[in-house]
Amino acid sequence: MATKGGYAPGHGRAEVLRSQVEESLRRLGTDRIDLYYLHRVDPQTPLEESLRAIAEYRDVGKIRHVGLSQVGIDQIERGRQVVPIAAVQNHDNLSERTYEDVVDYCARDGIVFVPYFPLHGDGGSALAEIAERHGATRAQIALAWLLRRSPTMLPIPGTLSIGHLKENLAALEIELGEAEFLALR
Repeated sequence: MATKGGYAPGHGRAEVLRSQVEESLRRLGTDRIDLYYLHRVDPQTPLEESLRAIAEYRDVGKIRHVGLSQVGIDQIERGRQVVPIAAVQNHDNLSERTYEDVVDYCARDGIVFVPYFPLHGDGGSALAEIAERHGATRAQIALAWLLRRSPTMLPIPGTLSIGHLKENLAALEIELGEAEFLALR
């Protein structure tokens, strides 16, 4: 189970995050959260202060793993000085490549990279051609590309039905060739 806190400026303060963690535990009806993300680095609060508040919950077993969202390498490294960072969730897909260096950093250091909006964007005619060649949907090829991009990649596509879930999972069976991977890159 994963959830987040620290959504807006001022929400990175320790007392606010503590309140948000407690509220998440209550609303989820659990005594432990498997993965808790700092949703955004608060421009009004040092990152280290925010993560120390989350680390308190990790230290007593109420949070198992800590993640960061919408961060660069420098912020990940600063965060790792406070608490182990298990996952980074940034915007990434075929069209949005702002965090290529973060994807590589996470892969190198064994940190799970969770791209949000993994199906947004346009792979152009190459995506359509590759999908047709594999007898797959464009979304399946976009997911297969992300999964090939990094060994620590864990996309979170929206899944509204069992059929949609099965379609997304079928992307795991698609092996893109090097030329196909590069054509989409």
